[in-house]
Amino acid sequence: MAASKFGGWMALNVANKIDPYLMRASRGLVKLPSGTPTVLLTHTGAKSGKERTTPLVYFTDGENVVLIASQTGKPKHPAWFHNLKANPGVELWAGGRGGAYRAREAEGEERDRLWRLAARLYPGYDDYQRRADGAGRRIPVVVCEPVDRD
Repeated sequence: MAASKFGGWMALNVANKIDPYLMRASRGLVKLPSGTPTVLLTHTGAKSGKERTTPLVYFTDGENVVLIASQTGKPKHPAWFHNLKANPGVELWAGGRGGAYRAREAEGEERDRLWRLAARLYPGYDDYQRRADGAGRRIPVVVCEPVDRD
């Protein structure tokens, strides 16, 4: 049992290091080993101004792409979330398709509705929120809206 846990951890850890490069090169055609819907988020660093690319789990709400800044319930928001707050213009790529989006944090009823949808798709988000509650953190829901492509 311990060996299989270690083997699974090792495979996931290695995949998490390699996959962003493969996904970027393939514009999101390569998927995570788990088959989880994954998008490449290209964003600008809040302090550095450098371009960063982060693979994230996502779902859609109409034309919008929804991201959950869970960081598995850790006490602080993920760096990519801080970057989006400072620089909301992003690029998203999944399945070889993508383009320009504008990111914003969902609030109120919209946030509640999207959180319920996210928790139905992946019940682990509720566990992450319970962990984050201990640090007084409410996990942000981010809505990425397509930029007009006239």
